[in-house]
Amino acid sequence: MSEGYKSFVIVNPNSANGSTGRHWPSIKDKLTDSLGTFDFKLTTRCGEATELAREACAKDYEMVIAVGGDGTNNEIINGFFDGERRIDPEMNFGFICSGTGGDYRKTFGWDTSVEKAIERLVGRETRPVDIGRFTYIDHKDKERLGYFVNIASFGIGGLVDYYINNSSKALGGKLSFLLNTVKAMWNYNNKPVKITVDDDDSLELDIYSVAVANGQYFGGGMHMAPEAKPDDGLFDIVVMKAFSKLEILTKGRLIYKGTHVNLPEVISMRGKKVTATSNEEVLIDIDGEHLGRLNCTFENLHQEIKLKI
Repeated sequence: MSEGYKSFVIVNPNSANGSTGRHWPSIKDKLTDSLGTFDFKLTTRCGEATELAREACAKDYEMVIAVGGDGTNNEIINGFFDGERRIDPEMNFGFICSGTGGDYRKTFGWDTSVEKAIERLVGRETRPVDIGRFTYIDHKDKERLGYFVNIASFGIGGLVDYYINNSSKALGGKLSFLLNTVKAMWNYNNKPVKITVDDDDSLELDIYSVAVANGQYFGGGMHMAPEAKPDDGLFDIVVMKAFSKLEILTKGRLIYKGTHVNLPEVISMRGKKVTATSNEEVLIDIDGEHLGRLNCTFENLHQEIKLKI
């Protein structure tokens, strides 16, 4: 057993429709075999992973490990901060993917193997990666500050999240996202937004969806931003202009292949800062979670997090 980081493990037992909780005893045994001793806590409610990560950052731990899905990763990264202040700039982040979507791992070419994930947690090698900081309007009409590791989007994605978070995920990640996307499609109307990149280039148009991406995948396998790099200091911004329901039926499948970016209705840009405003209610999707709506400002924090590899 090689020397590694002193670790605190945060487990979301409800992720993957409860399968993470059922498999945690086996995962714990494998972690112990590879990492030795570690502390851990199972979450019991939404937002608790953020609180636990914040507590871990204030103690003498060197790495926080997530066991869950993209939403668990998101909560933990938010716990690395107290407002705009990074609590422990040296804290490392690792994760074992055990969730419904599991999209963040795909940018790195990682599969869902628990054994391989644990192998990456051994030793002290890390990779610096970007995260996003953003402001948004929450469900109580208050402006909030948050962080994301993978992809933030607005448009239909927020409505999809709303349906997913209020339905069973027993059918698995990809099918759950697909069915709820189809449901959202029939209830979604294209929304007018103004998008400004790096306080310079502006667009005013009706949109179906806009992704502000560090990673490449979201929505249970949609290859939304195929050229995105998680450590280049830039967001890939993919704008899907107004699509009719028929166009989505005939062209929407291209998102899973990443070839939608070649359509004339899609605009691709890169930038460090994105501002999006609208006079209508436009819901947001942050790492698969439905947090609120526009207006939003997204800023790239270059190589802010040390990811265990």
